[in-house]
Amino acid sequence: MWKMPTGLFVIGSRAGDRRNLMTANLVVQVSHDPKLVAVSVEKDAVTNTLISEGGVFTVNIIDREDRAIVRKFTKPVEQDGEHTLNGFAFHDGRTGAPVLDQALAVVECEVRNTVELGSHTLFVGEVVDAAFQKPEDTEVLRMEDTRMNYGG
Repeated sequence: MWKMPTGLFVIGSRAGDRRNLMTANLVVQVSHDPKLVAVSVEKDAVTNTLISEGGVFTVNIIDREDRAIVRKFTKPVEQDGEHTLNGFAFHDGRTGAPVLDQALAVVECEVRNTVELGSHTLFVGEVVDAAFQKPEDTEVLRMEDTRMNYGG
């Protein structure tokens, strides 16, 4: 499974006042009309709880040059400042879920469907907002650009 090419993202989640950012590679667009994005999150992850309760998530697309960011979000994080998580600045997006200020781009989604899949929950979200925060031609981070390994 390691040889399957995949992106590497930071998923933002929020329920009430709780926010989290989590590194993920199981992200894919699953429909063009309506625009739907699916993220697969381990059932025991804080992000799973927050997406389930809050009904929203963000997909933060990371600049290839910022690969060190993803290591900071492999474990649950707590908000450590008014607008920082693990020392990284964020702002609340249109959905209220956190958006990394230094993300290349962000896709914001409202959950439309969930599917229980063994160890993970697949959250299917409808895109309600999307934006570039850096030039569109910036190279995006892929799992292959790191030495990270996913247990799948």
